[in-house]
Amino acid sequence: MVSAHIHAYIHHMSVFTDILRGAVLATFIVLPAQAGDHVKSSDSFERIIEAQIAAFARDDGMAAFRLASPDIQRMFDSPEHFMRMVRSSFKPVYRPQSYRFEKSLLVDGQHAQPVSIIGPDGRGVIALYRMQEQSDGSWRIAGVTLHPVNERGI
Repeated sequence: MVSAHIHAYIHHMSVFTDILRGAVLATFIVLPAQAGDHVKSSDSFERIIEAQIAAFARDDGMAAFRLASPDIQRMFDSPEHFMRMVRSSFKPVYRPQSYRFEKSLLVDGQHAQPVSIIGPDGRGVIALYRMQEQSDGSWRIAGVTLHPVNERGI
C-alpha cells in the first residue's frame, strides 16, 4: 500500500514538472526571433538540424561533428568522442521516432531552434538547439538542451 507521504511527493513532483514546462514554454513565447531574419534563419536551422539527425541515423560521426560549432568541436576533440556523448546523453536526438520544427526564437540574444521530438522510448521532449553564426555567414549547432514534455508517441 502506498503511503500518503508518497502520494504527496508524487503530486509535488507533478506540479513542479508542470511549472518547469510552463517556464520553458514561456521563454519560447516571450522571445521570438526577429521577423525579418526568422524565415531565412529558420530554413537554415532546419536544414542543418535535419542533416545532423540524418548523419546520426547513418552513424556518420564525421558529418554530424562538422555541423557542430567550433566550440563544441574543441570540447569533444573528435567525432568519436562527440558521438559517444550523443549516444549516451541525447538519445531522443540520436534516434528520434519523429520530430517537428517549431518557430525559431532568441534566447538570451542567441538564435535557437526548438524541435518537438518523440524519442526512441516514445517520450516527448523539446530539443532546444542553440545556433551560432560563423564568420562566413553559415550556421552551426552550438548546443542542445532537452526539455521533457508529457507527449507520448503512438
